[in-house]
Amino acid sequence: MITSTTCGACGHSSHTQFASPDLVGPIVSGRFDRARDPAWRQSGAATVEDYARWCGHLCGATCLRMALGPGAPSLFELRDGALKFGAYRVDAEGEIRGMIYAPAVGYVREVHGVDAAVHRTLRADEIGELLDAGRLVIASVHYAIRRPHEPAPGRGGHLVLVTARTPDGSGYHFHNPSGTNAATRTANLPVEHFEQFFAGRGISLTNRVLHSSPCGA
Repeated sequence: MITSTTCGACGHSSHTQFASPDLVGPIVSGRFDRARDPAWRQSGAATVEDYARWCGHLCGATCLRMALGPGAPSLFELRDGALKFGAYRVDAEGEIRGMIYAPAVGYVREVHGVDAAVHRTLRADEIGELLDAGRLVIASVHYAIRRPHEPAPGRGGHLVLVTARTPDGSGYHFHNPSGTNAATRTANLPVEHFEQFFAGRGISLTNRVLHSSPCGA
């Protein structure tokens, strides 16, 4: 099973928060039990029960994994590190909360040595400015962004990694941890269309691919 591909548009890996990319559609639609994912061990989870409980909450950790580039820890190693910093929390009722931005930024800076910043208010056009400054943006969007030809039902609640402007400069190229096919896992949308799903907040990080390549991304 393919668990990672390198995107020809931006040079970053494409990962899904579910271990089997070809099962993302059936899992998110409820037609397939995530506890039956045959590739669950590739996530780094200790048990299939741990995988099944957490994988639906790990869009943020998946974005971090893509942003950190080659050599990034497994998804559940990132989950464990983020938990220690409070970027994920489990409340008294057992509900999973996160990713929480400020402790996530602390985790990325201290453990992975990557400059990161919280953007509690962020306009859609400001994402482009951050990209131009050599940053990546983990943006809060509605999960329905994987169905971009339908009206946006809301904003926020899911995280995607914005890696570049589109070639014509009119939109954003982003990686979606819960994209259901190749076209929605590495996708392009005009800025005004992206904005319909965007909650106006996120995290920016140094673009390691851009800064490690003499030719840019």
